[in-house]
Amino acid sequence: MADDHILRSPCSPREWLAYHAIRRKVLFENRGHFGVYVEDHPDEFERDHHPMVLVLNGETIGVIRVDLTQPVAWFRRVAIREDLQRRGHGCTLLRLAECFARQQACNEIRLNVADDAVGFYERCGYLRATPTATGTVPMTKTLS
Repeated sequence: MADDHILRSPCSPREWLAYHAIRRKVLFENRGHFGVYVEDHPDEFERDHHPMVLVLNGETIGVIRVDLTQPVAWFRRVAIREDLQRRGHGCTLLRLAECFARQQACNEIRLNVADDAVGFYERCGYLRATPTATGTVPMTKTLS
């Protein structure tokens, strides 16, 4: 499936709109957080922070931000458009993001996920890390 998908930085105003729309809807509004998503949050523009879109047949279907702190890559705000979830696109997005992280000399992935997403990440090879008090579940994966 990954052969049909492209993971890249948003390269048009349309892709940036889709990037923010997917994040806002899937990660905020679907979890009951309305009016709090900030499109121009300073974290989006930090050096070594890489907002990326998953594109399939010219259509933006998923998003992730990869924050690099070699040798660790942090995956932030991972989401697939809600009408396309549970079709393998999320696993493909993670595989492509892992490939990007390897190319940037990272050998470990870390992320904090919502309770309802833990099973998905475990199926993709991620392990629970030491719990924190953030309200999310820390997870990790070593890249080979």
